[in-house]
Amino acid sequence: MKSHSIHEIQKELNTRDNKDVLDLCMRLAKHKKENKELLSYLLFEVNDEKEYLEKVKKSLDELFLEISRKSTYTTKKGLQKVVRNLNKFIKNSSKKETELDLRIFFCKKTKAARINLDSSKIISNLYYREIEKIKIAYSKLHEDLQYDYKDDLEKLSIV
Repeated sequence: MKSHSIHEIQKELNTRDNKDVLDLCMRLAKHKKENKELLSYLLFEVNDEKEYLEKVKKSLDELFLEISRKSTYTTKKGLQKVVRNLNKFIKNSSKKETELDLRIFFCKKTKAARINLDSSKIISNLYYREIEKIKIAYSKLHEDLQYDYKDDLEKLSIV
């Protein structure tokens, strides 16, 4: 089955009354966890991005504490879980500043946890992929905002 375009969906939603749109939103929220999380962000947290960032960082801190360092395999799996959650939070926000903050936070936490990047090619690729994403997000920012992040990037020896 082929899905309709965003434009067609928007037109159809404009023709529906508020109750129908509310019912559709509730059905979407019940259908998938990501939809519910995005809807929660859009309804409750979009107006206070700093508070959202603090909540996300706290959540990522908890995930870092859960990483088992017994073997390279468990460390790798733990880091992959953190990156999955990181990407989900970034996708919800869709602001470049938030993306940059969270990716820098991830790299700082990885360094602070003294995770050996050379122990596994997958771990090093995971970390350096985040560094590349930081560079891309940084290059898309306005010059004034780039200046604000310059110190953080220098600490990670990116710039």
